[in-house]
Amino acid sequence: MTNIGIFFASDTGNTEKVAEKIATRLELETNDIAGCNNEVFDDYDLLILGTPTANYGEMQPDWDCFVPELEDADLSGKKVALFGLGDQVDYPDSFQDAMGDLADLIVEAGGELIGQWPTDDYEFNDSRAVKDDKFVGLALDEDRQPELTDDRIATWLNTLGLSA
Repeated sequence: MTNIGIFFASDTGNTEKVAEKIATRLELETNDIAGCNNEVFDDYDLLILGTPTANYGEMQPDWDCFVPELEDADLSGKKVALFGLGDQVDYPDSFQDAMGDLADLIVEAGGELIGQWPTDDYEFNDSRAVKDDKFVGLALDEDRQPELTDDRIATWLNTLGLSA
């Protein structure tokens, strides 16, 4: 079995709650990225990383502080699945931007991104998290579409080949 690590950063608690939902389905534990260094990734084959988009397209502060660690990381041989939280109504021009920025850092560190997600059923103007007409990871909107979260998580985990 693949050794899976689930890491998140959260301000309001929504990203942490989603990380816990994913962890519960996989019978794993979550890890807050705050105060970590890139060595925390060493023991895992698959990383599931979660981030909200703060304000107008900004990375959440704990992930922002972790950027130098990612820039020094060697994620070669690791698969990385991302999930992001954002508000498509209040921030339609930067929906899920932090997830897109995190994806860029993962690729630069040699990680293999998996778990792209369709943009159907979302209404937004622009997102740095959209590449080749798909989100780079699971896009969630706990502000406008919380009723869809559980089904989206289950479907996404199935696409990753993980039991949900």
